[in-house]
Amino acid sequence: MISLNSIIFNGMDATAIDVQVQLSAGMAKPEFNIIGLADRAVKESAERIRNVLAAMNLRLPPKRLTVNLSPADVEKSGSHFDLPILCGILCALGVLPEDKLSKYVILGEVGLNGAIVKTDAVLPASVWANNRGLGIICPGDQGIEARWAGHENILAPFHVLQLINHFNGTQTLPTPEHIAPATTTKTIGDMSEVHGQDAAKRALEIAAAGGHAMLMVGPPGSGKTMLASRLPTIMPEMTATEILETSTIYSIAGQLGNQGLVSARPFRSVHHTSSPVALAGGGSDARPGEISLAHNGVLFLDELPEFNRATLEILRQPMESGQILISRARRNATYPARFQLIAAMNPCPCGHLGNAALSCSRAPRCAEAYQNKISGPLLDRIDLHVDVDAVNPWEMNKNNGTPAETSAQIRARVVAARQRQIARQGKINATLDGTELETHAKLTDELTAFLNTAAEKMGMSARGYNRIKRLARTIADLRGAENIEMGDLAEALSYRPINRGKYGAR
Repeated sequence: MISLNSIIFNGMDATAIDVQVQLSAGMAKPEFNIIGLADRAVKESAERIRNVLAAMNLRLPPKRLTVNLSPADVEKSGSHFDLPILCGILCALGVLPEDKLSKYVILGEVGLNGAIVKTDAVLPASVWANNRGLGIICPGDQGIEARWAGHENILAPFHVLQLINHFNGTQTLPTPEHIAPATTTKTIGDMSEVHGQDAAKRALEIAAAGGHAMLMVGPPGSGKTMLASRLPTIMPEMTATEILETSTIYSIAGQLGNQGLVSARPFRSVHHTSSPVALAGGGSDARPGEISLAHNGVLFLDELPEFNRATLEILRQPMESGQILISRARRNATYPARFQLIAAMNPCPCGHLGNAALSCSRAPRCAEAYQNKISGPLLDRIDLHVDVDAVNPWEMNKNNGTPAETSAQIRARVVAARQRQIARQGKINATLDGTELETHAKLTDELTAFLNTAAEKMGMSARGYNRIKRLARTIADLRGAENIEMGDLAEALSYRPINRGKYGAR
């Protein structure tokens, strides 16, 4: 029996798969069976492999060929099993040496002509193999991706014949070149291009500094989308750990591409027609959704009340825990989802609530029903609620005074504030909880009494109470202050709706 190594991913967790190939005598003609809880894509590899063998002038002997994917109680999906199954058959036929191939993790789809086609999850597979002292055999187009994991024992053939020739000594497959990763997610524009909206830009700076969620409410054309799209330009650069973690998610989702690792913070703008599966992830193979693709970056939801309410409710758990659990009949997959939510909405369906010249005849009655589409528990998890008014035409003139601050200038303050947070508590303020919040966002007796009075008058929940303290801590960090002061707390409270029903029902 031949035994080779492959892999599958259940969320971010890898499971080693033993690809066992055995030829048994006693058949009048070749018989090819794949067992081990394989899905349709895996079973179809039998026909692809038959054609590859025919293209290389090889034939299966008149025997029973059984391929077992072990462990048998784990569901196998994906076309990346083509190459390890083919390699196992070639070992059984004496074409390839099993003792050498057993030292590699093998994955790749195979075309009918023997070409090795790109597949998903090469980056995390390379990390997994490297941590276990194994080499990796992957498609030629993804050899550079495998090198980004720090792996050097990589074989990246473009065709099955190249792999055969390499192990037979007639050709040497070079180690893929290590090329510095390029940026795959590009930021748009600069904050200096946003005219007016000083209050919204201040709130966006606070959101970036502490990792807080933010909701902008204003009429059409007031610059909500423009502001949101420029948030990544003022956020700190990703660390090496964040780059690898985010790129791993994109690799599993099949969205890494040829450009390189995700080295800029993701900005995922989700359309309001998106389904719950598109947002949370799922499907038969439990792939990551938009909230995981926004990990370490920004998830932007425009026209928030237009989303299906059940879809929005999915956000509540990952906003608290920083991860999403996808439960399906045969598998559970967990993905990281530490995203920064930025949402935008019009105050009413026509968008011109309060403007007598432009508002519709149903205003203001229609506004309450429109805003109540968003649940109170979701709104309670959003730290900054900001009114974005229409821009005065005079503010659109670029030469009307002092030049607007650039993204680089704002980012410098954001980076300094985050460095204070990491040095003090090892994490950003938005993730503080429990005793951490009591220790690092401590209030004096006077400030505590002030916050208690405000919370009582505003009908604030316990969650909202703690979020005010986190927000005040971030505002103090932007000042470079060690302690929270009255001005910090007052500004934090100004970003909280006074009326519990202002933007939605509880």
